[in-house]
Amino acid sequence: RTYSGTETEGQLLNSFVQYFGDSLGRKIKRMPLIEETVLPEDSLLTLPVVIIGNGPSGICLSYLLSGYRPYLSPEAIHPNPILHTKLEEARHLSIVDQDLEYLSEGLEGRSSNPVAVLFDTLLHPDADFGYDYPPVLHWKLEQHNYIPHIVLGKGPPGGAWHSMEGSMLTISFGDWMELPGLSFKEWAASKRRNIKSDRVMPEEIACYYKHYVKVMGLQKNFRDNVYITSVSRLYREKDDEGRSHQNEDISTQHLEMEDGQKSLIKRNWEVRGYQRATDGSHVPFCLFAENVALATGTFDSPGRLQVEGEDFPFVLHSMSDFGAAISKGKLRGKADPVLIVGAGLTAADAVLCAYNNNIPVVHVFRRRVTDTSLIFKQLPKKLYPEYHKVYHMMCTQSHTVDSNQHSAYTSFPEHNVLSFKPEMKCVLQSASGLKKILKFSVALVLIGSHPNLFFLKDQGHSIGHHSNQPITCKGNPIEIDPYTYECTKEANLFALGPLVGDNFVRFLKGGALGIARCLAIRQKKKHELIESEDGGGEGVP
Repeated sequence: RTYSGTETEGQLLNSFVQYFGDSLGRKIKRMPLIEETVLPEDSLLTLPVVIIGNGPSGICLSYLLSGYRPYLSPEAIHPNPILHTKLEEARHLSIVDQDLEYLSEGLEGRSSNPVAVLFDTLLHPDADFGYDYPPVLHWKLEQHNYIPHIVLGKGPPGGAWHSMEGSMLTISFGDWMELPGLSFKEWAASKRRNIKSDRVMPEEIACYYKHYVKVMGLQKNFRDNVYITSVSRLYREKDDEGRSHQNEDISTQHLEMEDGQKSLIKRNWEVRGYQRATDGSHVPFCLFAENVALATGTFDSPGRLQVEGEDFPFVLHSMSDFGAAISKGKLRGKADPVLIVGAGLTAADAVLCAYNNNIPVVHVFRRRVTDTSLIFKQLPKKLYPEYHKVYHMMCTQSHTVDSNQHSAYTSFPEHNVLSFKPEMKCVLQSASGLKKILKFSVALVLIGSHPNLFFLKDQGHSIGHHSNQPITCKGNPIEIDPYTYECTKEANLFALGPLVGDNFVRFLKGGALGIARCLAIRQKKKHELIESEDGGGEGVP
């Protein structure tokens, strides 16, 4: 590739040099921005950590890597007496410096990751029982615990929250969306924002996350408008005497050809991509990292039915596209209903959006309305009345209730979509095998979304719980060590948030805690090793 211009390239170079040159404590002769035809050399900058994704997962990890440490507050008493006793045993230590497995033992919560449950109960004690207890932690900034890192994101800090449909309330309370050290309610009050409900609009949360990065002094670690194209492991050969050749980087193809013939040592990660400049041009870069943390979330690729006709322009896969069609008046005066496929909260949002705009709806989903795994079964009616309104219609306004379909809303439980036809018709099949053909004005498929890890080898299929299958939040999350969040199948690669099954902001913060502790331990061991080598005997020529 060629650079878009020396001035633009220089700006990106300077932004890295200005901060990381000082942070790493050594003079940097060259920056990690190279042509793709050039082999990397050891003289290029290698960062301890590169975080991919600047949503709440990436922001929280940056907060902890920047040296912020949680301690048990002097006056705090955790409602769980066993946990409180454990916390008292090491009150002088930050939570990052304690045994997370010991602290999380015996705790139960709405995450399958024990550290996520631990950190959540420290920040929101007994929240699932309806209590609004304050956190039992207070935070200190300890500069000596800073680990140099960079956070790369496509847009401003906050990630996908900046692109979510703004007409709907968040599923979680505002307090549960907040990050450590900055109360959401206090922030909202300081901005004179009128928060009428415990649940808030997505744009409020997006604004809070962006402000959080600034007020916590993290912005030096963040780079916006960055698109990752490749994350790969570098290798080097080892000779017969066990010495490694410093400059013999090997491509993956070479690696496969030479497999079994030579001893290979895994080196650092190579992160390639480009930054979109203000003039729209692309500035390519190449970074090297000892560790990579995946914090990309799962909003990259909408779920697809994989049926005939799904690529027709009248078949949509996002709320934003649906909202745009409504705002442009494309559905005004249409006699045929909107076809909505899915039984999750996004599909419910679409039903409400259509209903409130007087657009008739045909709602198709695979499950029974009595299925206990439906998300509506897990939401208290008083807190989520609008979603229970949709659920009530799903149950009471089924096509089986009356032979004449309801004009405003009709549900088709236990039905699958077989195909979409060019004349705007859809072929459905019931659980009994009966087929139906429905006419519609526009179809909206909202069956979840999946992460797009195209930049990893084999798109990351090898690091899930089920090998050689796509990574999904529920069915096949990335397999990690439950206390360090390091991928069990790839050393020095970490993952947190929805990629490991933690969809709610409440629980993704535990991933940041686990990773920060793991990296802090390794950094300490590395420093001790360097000190022992510097002061112990003869140097190696």
